[in-house]
Amino acid sequence: MKQTTNAIVMIRPAAFRMNEQTAVNNYYQKVLDGLLPDTVNAKAQQEFDAFVEKLRAVGVDVTVIEDTLDTDTPDSIFPNNWVSFHENGDVALYPMFAENRRQERREDILDTLEEKGFEISNIMDYTSAEEDGYFLEGTGSLLLDRANGKAYCALSPRADEELFIEFCEDFDYVPVIFEAFQTVNGERKLIYHTNVMMCLGETFAVICADCIDDKKERKMVLDNLKEDKKEIILITEDQVNNFAGNMLEVRGTNDKRYIVMSASAHQSLTPKQIEQLEKHAEILSSSLDTIEACGGGSARCMMAEVFLP
Repeated sequence: MKQTTNAIVMIRPAAFRMNEQTAVNNYYQKVLDGLLPDTVNAKAQQEFDAFVEKLRAVGVDVTVIEDTLDTDTPDSIFPNNWVSFHENGDVALYPMFAENRRQERREDILDTLEEKGFEISNIMDYTSAEEDGYFLEGTGSLLLDRANGKAYCALSPRADEELFIEFCEDFDYVPVIFEAFQTVNGERKLIYHTNVMMCLGETFAVICADCIDDKKERKMVLDNLKEDKKEIILITEDQVNNFAGNMLEVRGTNDKRYIVMSASAHQSLTPKQIEQLEKHAEILSSSLDTIEACGGGSARCMMAEVFLP
């Protein structure tokens, strides 16, 4: 199984704004005072277009889908939360915490991929769990080490343990389960998505071990990474706040590997961390300030990887 892919899907926003429904447990979101919604969306579109251009310039196969104004989907720019695409032709659809995010799931996006020549053989649909109040938000909640058959998940209101275990049984992954925290107004609160504090590359892992308050859990997660010969690059909670955990390794022309992140993530890294990362792949960063501030998500969240045959 490959850990990285050359093909990704990205959704160009039509009405991006801070989503009040997700802000209840995504403490990274901010209201940008004095900006009209149209201005926020226009800025997000500019950041999106520049980002796509950078990815395509190095040979990443980006399928851009236009968001529709038919639905109120302020977070549509983060498709990795509702869908994942797998090497055996399976597509997984995930139950979403925010009601307005459930409308992001669009069958026509799957049709577009099939038109491009990708094969979809089976849809694993977990979305009925929404009715019972259980959620698992795609590769935001679960980090897949496809090559080593492990899935990492920081439990939160958006990542249910039983659902995660069900996913692991269905897709044949060994579950690695823990809790990750951030400090919000002096209190330790669960981090809403695993991919905010951790990134798995082919030969490296970026992780904020300080977010895992339980020492046994922290050791267990780090031991799993070491066991799979990943170079562990530790980041701080302050760097997590700059989305340094929200990276993704992708492949460009001639299978060259790139570690994709936002400009704020890149700027928050120390020279030593940059040196560590660059041993594994070239860094590609793009400014996503508006998207990060209003959306509380960053580069990794914007890319749904396509591993379909």
